[in-house]
Amino acid sequence: MKNTLVLHFAPYWKSLRKYILPTAIAFSSVVTLGILVVILIYNAYSDDLPSFEQLHNIQPRLITKVYSDDGRLIKEFYRERRILISYKDIPESLKNALLATEDRRFYDHWGVDVFSVFRALLVNIYQGEKVQGGSTLTQQLARTLFLTPEKIYTRKLKEVLTAIKLERTYSKNEIMAMYLNQHNFGSGAYGIQSAAQYFFGKNTRELNNLEAATLVAVLKAPNRYSPIRYPERTMQRRNVVLNSMVDHGVLSPVVADSLKREPMKLYEHEENRSVGAYFTEMVRRYLEENYGEGALYDSGNSVYTTLNYQMQRTAEEILHTMLDSLQNTLEISVEPDDEDYTIIKEITAEGDTIREFKKLQGALVCLDNRTGGILALVGGRDFSESKWNRAVQATRQPGSAFKPFVYTVAMDNGFQTTYRINDSPIVIPIGDDEYRPHNIDFAFKGIMTLREGLAKSRNLVAIKLIMEPHVTPQQTVFYAHQMGIKSNLLPVPSLAIGTCEVTLLELTSAYTTFPNGGIRTEPFYISKLVDNYGGVIEERTQGVQEEVLTSQTAYIMTDMLQSVINAGTGIGARSRGFTRPAGGKTGTTDNWTDNWFMGFVPQITTGVWVGFDDKTKIGFGEKGLTGSQTALPVWTEFMKSALDTVPVEEFKMPAGIVEVEVCPESGLLPNKKCPEVIEEVFRLEDTPEEICHLDHREEYIPRRERDLKEKEKRESTRRIRF
Repeated sequence: MKNTLVLHFAPYWKSLRKYILPTAIAFSSVVTLGILVVILIYNAYSDDLPSFEQLHNIQPRLITKVYSDDGRLIKEFYRERRILISYKDIPESLKNALLATEDRRFYDHWGVDVFSVFRALLVNIYQGEKVQGGSTLTQQLARTLFLTPEKIYTRKLKEVLTAIKLERTYSKNEIMAMYLNQHNFGSGAYGIQSAAQYFFGKNTRELNNLEAATLVAVLKAPNRYSPIRYPERTMQRRNVVLNSMVDHGVLSPVVADSLKREPMKLYEHEENRSVGAYFTEMVRRYLEENYGEGALYDSGNSVYTTLNYQMQRTAEEILHTMLDSLQNTLEISVEPDDEDYTIIKEITAEGDTIREFKKLQGALVCLDNRTGGILALVGGRDFSESKWNRAVQATRQPGSAFKPFVYTVAMDNGFQTTYRINDSPIVIPIGDDEYRPHNIDFAFKGIMTLREGLAKSRNLVAIKLIMEPHVTPQQTVFYAHQMGIKSNLLPVPSLAIGTCEVTLLELTSAYTTFPNGGIRTEPFYISKLVDNYGGVIEERTQGVQEEVLTSQTAYIMTDMLQSVINAGTGIGARSRGFTRPAGGKTGTTDNWTDNWFMGFVPQITTGVWVGFDDKTKIGFGEKGLTGSQTALPVWTEFMKSALDTVPVEEFKMPAGIVEVEVCPESGLLPNKKCPEVIEEVFRLEDTPEEICHLDHREEYIPRRERDLKEKEKRESTRRIRF
């Protein structure tokens, strides 16, 4: 049989033999030429192609997420809102829609589909315009990652070569996942996971056929086929994708026809009110300053903060409500053209001036006493209107809220709470001038103890105390800085009544030293920073701590500051229903431009400031409003809500402190004739040993009644003068 075939084809072989050699030579030449052309093209553009190192280290831009202390997402920083997924998260519905529409031979080609390119070329020639493209998923990925979108042949050649390199570096499944992660789906959604969440409120793995077809439809042109702006146009393109799935054999015609009749159903986003905008701006600044823009906007880092979400919302709501109420009072109390309380909004073409009321601002800071973590921080009314953070950037006079530092120096240097100073006028020479301080009520109460002087916030008592040899302005500056005040302080007598400016954050931080047993804790707000791979970049559980006061001094000051709330200028907190053990201090500047209330319980310390940015007087008429009228109500309502589920704690008395019954008139142990006895706290070594030597022959009149009689006497004198 074999011999028969050879004999049969022998005549033909002789005639064909003369064509075989030239054909083989020609074919070899074409192949060789093609290889040479590819080599020449590769060499020509190799410098413009990504290196293998770049291919192995593709890092798409990812979201940096910021979380509150309970793991709630509160902020995202990004240039492209992208959340990475792996291949296993891609459902069959999405794979089918993508391959049927974009690259049916994806698993058969080596990065470039020659058949598809040839077919597209013929169709485009026949149509006389470009109606089809031959780019594979790999080519599209190469273009997105490394090339520009310009439509020129050199870019196309680079795209082909880069696609081949990608195919040599990654598996097909990895390329598909990279493609879907990288692509822009419009509306700020980069990557399939972000798009699935934004348009359908679900994860990628949960997408059904209709949703997958919709997202693949968007791929062609995210702006043109935006489901939000052009739903009908998107539905038409979606149906084209469904037809492609039928044609590719991955979807039945019956199911496709049913899906085509479905309307566009998109996820309805809830109105998302920004919480903690001033706080997250602090986080943004920290990350950018310490790690750069790339780490902030592209890294995919996770930032875990100290912010208590519920406390933050409460702080914002209460502060804004109180400010709105005060603002309404302002606007009905002054004329709309009052130049003190209004500013020029615009001047009309006719030359008329339109004015608007200035906005009363406020700030609040709440700190964890033990760790220093910032639990809540509000820097103003509205971050979108003013980025100026009044809690950390604005320096203002603290007024009487600074007095506890003067008393701290005294308590730490041998003074007792029963030490008595005369609340009376004083003249202090300052060069060729004189300083004549006064109390906010322009009255003088006479001799009183340091506890009473602090509780009633008597300016003259504080100024005379700071001038004592063992206290001094210089010592007060030293102690204040040790306790956490960072601003520059001048060692002058007026420092005692808060004439040097500080920030709310540093003042609040310094106050935590009292309930924290003399331990100063540096505030912090980032507890952990984690990279995209789960590696911990930085972590802390508390701020830097230092013992700056003895526990005895801290406790005595805590006890004295409780008198402010229980019987002094902060008693409004009690009348508003705040019943926990607490200490605090009001603050009001001489010209009523700054109102403060600083207060604490054993667990947390909160500071509140209220005022105008340009230091306009708060209030109307001869006298303005005080911290007890503006800042204290904010503090009280916030603390009541913030501590609603927190157990009540008492301030713990340290070793070396005793409570002793004394005569309030002499500060000594009471005798049998002392009409009143009170309990006072002393260091063990300072416990009074003498018996009260006062005769008390006059009928005893309680101090409250004496104060009332003195007030009536002053009013009577004032009426006689008129």
